[in-house]
Amino acid sequence: MDTQKVWLITGTSSGFGECLVKSVLARGDRVIATARTLSKIQHFLGSENIRILELDLVSGEESIKATIAKAVEFWGRIDVLVNNAASGARGLVEESGSAQFKVQYQTNVFGTLDVTTAVLPYMRAKKSGTIVMICSRTGWRPENPSTGLYGSSKAALRCLSETLATEIEPFSIRMLIVEPAAFRTNSLLNTPYYLGNKIADYEPRRDQFIQWYTTMNGIFKGDPAKAMEVLTDVVRGEGKAAGRPWPLYLFLGDLAVQGVAEKCHKILKVIDDWKDVTTGLDVD
Repeated sequence: MDTQKVWLITGTSSGFGECLVKSVLARGDRVIATARTLSKIQHFLGSENIRILELDLVSGEESIKATIAKAVEFWGRIDVLVNNAASGARGLVEESGSAQFKVQYQTNVFGTLDVTTAVLPYMRAKKSGTIVMICSRTGWRPENPSTGLYGSSKAALRCLSETLATEIEPFSIRMLIVEPAAFRTNSLLNTPYYLGNKIADYEPRRDQFIQWYTTMNGIFKGDPAKAMEVLTDVVRGEGKAAGRPWPLYLFLGDLAVQGVAEKCHKILKVIDDWKDVTTGLDVD
């Protein structure tokens, strides 16, 4: 029996994706690595356990289905899908408007969904598999100004993943929602700030937000390689994850654990403070 897992990992040209490819290969598993630009992942070639494909999340449902079909041809299956590819965008909500939100959602939500729905038929056919969604702490803590575009897209991805988890469970397909904090990757901090619709009232504060992001860039301590080693442990059920039950959520990094805990406590306090007002509303 072939015990090697076959992983399909999107967005592998840098950051978490690149680190995860290295981690998985080091464990002896097989990897189908994808990126929007094939030349950026040519350096992976050389191992018998690696294949590379070009995959653009905004190429459309049919194009993505065709790419996934090619991926399955390599080893006959996909055991683990890691939806890591994403784009970051920064900008004030009002200035960005629906047009910029649609661009952000097209990649981070709809493109990711297209990849997932293209892979699921193969997993359902063999009644096994693991779907990993790389979301973000920002989806839990979007209170920082200018993070509405990215944070809301990741929150939407988390929400649909929670629903999907219940729908695919009867097929013995697992869902893992990964919520990383700020790590030293080509992250949101490195993306351009949307300035195409400046509103004068925001002028002083917008400049402050941009400057804040500039000063924050490069100071985060999170090591993406360590984070992806933990992810590999969890999926394979070994190392730090050995003997532990399967988690629906995986909060990576001190800031993720702290931030999500604070958000949950905040919500619970509001519920407790207002439950005498907001309950008892059933029909008499």
